[in-house]
Amino acid sequence: MDELDLISVNTLRFLAVDAVEKAKSGHPGMPLGAAPMAYVIWQRFLKFNPHNPHWFDRDRFVLSAGHGSALLYSLLHCYGYDLSVEDLMQFRQWGSKTPGHPERGITPGVEVTTGPLGQGFGMAVGMAIAEKHLAARFNKPGLEIIDHRTFAILSDGDLMEGVSHEVASLAGTLRLEKLICLYDDNGISIEGDTDMTFTEDVAMRFRAYKWYVDLVEDANDLDAIEKSIASAIHSGKPSLIIVRSHIGYGSPKQDSADVHGAPLGEEATIATKRNLGWPTDRIFYVPDSARSNFANAIERGKTSYKKWLELLERYRSLYPDLASDMERLILGKLPQGWDSSIPEFKTDLGKMATRIASGVVLNQLAKRIDNLIGGSADLAPSTMTLIRDCSDFSADNPLGRNLHFGVREFGMATIINGIAIHGGLIPFGSTFLVFSDYMRPAIRLAAMQNAHAIFVFTHDSIGVGEDGPTHQPVEQLMTLRAIPGLTVLRPADANETILCWRIALERKGPVALILTRQAIPILPMSEAMINGVSKGAYVVSEPERTPDITIIATGSEVHLALEVECELRKQRILASVVSMPSWELFEEQPPDYRKTILRDDIPRIAIEAGVRIGWERYVASEGEIISVDRFGASAPGDVVYHRYGFDAIEIASKAASLVKRFRKGE
Repeated sequence: MDELDLISVNTLRFLAVDAVEKAKSGHPGMPLGAAPMAYVIWQRFLKFNPHNPHWFDRDRFVLSAGHGSALLYSLLHCYGYDLSVEDLMQFRQWGSKTPGHPERGITPGVEVTTGPLGQGFGMAVGMAIAEKHLAARFNKPGLEIIDHRTFAILSDGDLMEGVSHEVASLAGTLRLEKLICLYDDNGISIEGDTDMTFTEDVAMRFRAYKWYVDLVEDANDLDAIEKSIASAIHSGKPSLIIVRSHIGYGSPKQDSADVHGAPLGEEATIATKRNLGWPTDRIFYVPDSARSNFANAIERGKTSYKKWLELLERYRSLYPDLASDMERLILGKLPQGWDSSIPEFKTDLGKMATRIASGVVLNQLAKRIDNLIGGSADLAPSTMTLIRDCSDFSADNPLGRNLHFGVREFGMATIINGIAIHGGLIPFGSTFLVFSDYMRPAIRLAAMQNAHAIFVFTHDSIGVGEDGPTHQPVEQLMTLRAIPGLTVLRPADANETILCWRIALERKGPVALILTRQAIPILPMSEAMINGVSKGAYVVSEPERTPDITIIATGSEVHLALEVECELRKQRILASVVSMPSWELFEEQPPDYRKTILRDDIPRIAIEAGVRIGWERYVASEGEIISVDRFGASAPGDVVYHRYGFDAIEIASKAASLVKRFRKGE
């Protein structure tokens, strides 16, 4: 390592160390050890433009080991992003641009929110899939308008996580040659030496996944890292470069767990600076020589950006229609008339499962929305998420729009997030609702990042029937509603499903569609439905005079609520039936609208085939909740419903008692 490179690497190291030390919180060990490999990526390879961080053809850099965020912030500051020394000084403080783990949308240049280990890796795979598909669609000979790579730095912890196996296996199968991962192999985790828990041959593991694998014995050998990356670029495979490093390099705590997740302390910080030839009396110090060196990479990026703009002008002149399509996709706009061919389901069709209706709608939408792409975790025939007129995405057919994830629910969700965040595509992923438990960490990150990811969950209740309690979701629907920023949609029938898909496509953040396995009646498409679904709740049926009770239901239970209404009429009790496909959309409405749907002057009863937690807000203390607060059972779906109290006559009896108590003021 020559002197200028050494100064530059140490600049990155000690900006990170100083940030952690000032905050008295953070992870200094990873930045000290991994700074050289990050420097090689940014200084010698990465295509970026800090003055346009959202340039579509930039290379993506993902720090999957998000606990090393101080290193990422040092890189962003030194390479010209809108992140000042003062911002570095506010590391981990309230309202700062430098939070404890990288957060997309908070810090300029941060591509994805990372920290929950393994997920950054999965999102990097998704980004590489997006690039491969879009490049196949838009590139022309001599006009490679989409041609960028995804670089990621992974840690021991990333590769221990089960999701890393899921995404690495799929990435190898798909030959994602633009994905280059550097593994910071420092052999230390929070509890100590990784030999306690992680002794597998990582190189052999990734070779078995059909990756290109290389080893760099010394993380401080910049030329060896550069040579390895250069070879990886031309390997024709996704690449894992194993870089042997020393956590806390140069510090008295080097190669120990003590340096992983706590500040060095004043004495050890001074010793580390002295050991690495750094001024001990300076903090947040960027030497002029390093600043000039970093500027060379910034200029290289500006030149790349300028050349791309020139390429874009030539592309526009030769392929104006393709250029227009590409720019629309980049801007995230839906094509004109995208919803003009969505079918309306007639009531005379009888009954239809909402998963079946969703499949019909999806296929109609895919004909007009050319960037709708996705699939399932090996369940497309059941979740109805195969796009029939499109081919499968594969290593040899990157133009395909049907993604096959295999039985990898968590990996699927992280990949969907990466595709969405990359831009240009609207991804969806599907499985049974009960398996959303496997995906929850990634759904949570989708919401945190406001990623336009669509999660399609079918087999939504005890109505699944014979498969029994392992496959009958009970608590899953409510736990999804508990995620801030996630819009959960549970349509009552085929026509509500149409409207929910419209919401899923127009809404900018993540959406979960919750669909039935069993066939249910079709409600007539009405103005009330069209306007009401978009507001989260509406009155499906109301009496000719003031009702005595409001019955609230979602999904398949709306039809049960309508049966209850008929039973109550026999007792001269009038009910208003409300379909509430989305709590989140309903909560966004003004109070006046909410009060017209849920009247304060009459009692309420809620019906949903899931846990009762949360429904208290809508029925109030005097209301009733018909719910499932234990696991399901193996039997035909209608039998399970009846045995669990989802019976019109039984519920009508409870509703009648509620009305009587309310009238007496009890």
